[in-house]
Amino acid sequence: MAKPCKAILYPTMDTENTKNQISQLTDSELLEQYRQGHEWAFREIVDRYKNSLYAFLRRFVSQQDLVEDIFQETFLQLYTSQDSFDMERPLRPWLFTIAANKAKDALRKIQRQSSLSMGTMADAGDVSIDEVVNILTSYEITPEDEVSQDETARRVREVIAEMPENLRGILILAYFEQFSYKHMSEILSIPIGTVKSRLHTAVVHFMKKWKAANRGTDNHGLSEI
Repeated sequence: MAKPCKAILYPTMDTENTKNQISQLTDSELLEQYRQGHEWAFREIVDRYKNSLYAFLRRFVSQQDLVEDIFQETFLQLYTSQDSFDMERPLRPWLFTIAANKAKDALRKIQRQSSLSMGTMADAGDVSIDEVVNILTSYEITPEDEVSQDETARRVREVIAEMPENLRGILILAYFEQFSYKHMSEILSIPIGTVKSRLHTAVVHFMKKWKAANRGTDNHGLSEI
């Protein structure tokens, strides 16, 4: 079982505010409260997004220590950006942009950058989007339930971990986090047209590797991909 998230040193919550009152505040209202010096608002933001962000990093980065470091660094950047944060910008895509960039930087330091020519990909005519969605949604993992007993979930995790970083990232953002093309474009700093073509490539790549991996399961193991 993977270790739980490392604890972040949160500011002390203002006891005059009930949890119900605070939970009804929008992200923008919380950010404004934080900018005014109310650090309980930062804690609420972390509580609101820590699970989804941690799950995203667990899928993006296989190394547990990197997951925890990037998780900490992402919220630390928010903590120190109170005076420069663009209040017109949605918070969730901004957090995932920071996390994705930090994850990519970390991966580039420890592994050779994989390059994948879109021109060499097999034709996607026989790939069913519904099939991909069904496979991917069978792998649902959260910090509260990190150990899946489902064999399909284990194989999905292994196939995704072997994908090139640029394809792995966009697949996770699209299918697990369900970001729009616009938000994926902002997070990855690429045009919407590139988002669409890269996602198409990622789906084809995933299905090729998935089918190859499952051909080896009769021998109770993954074929090498």
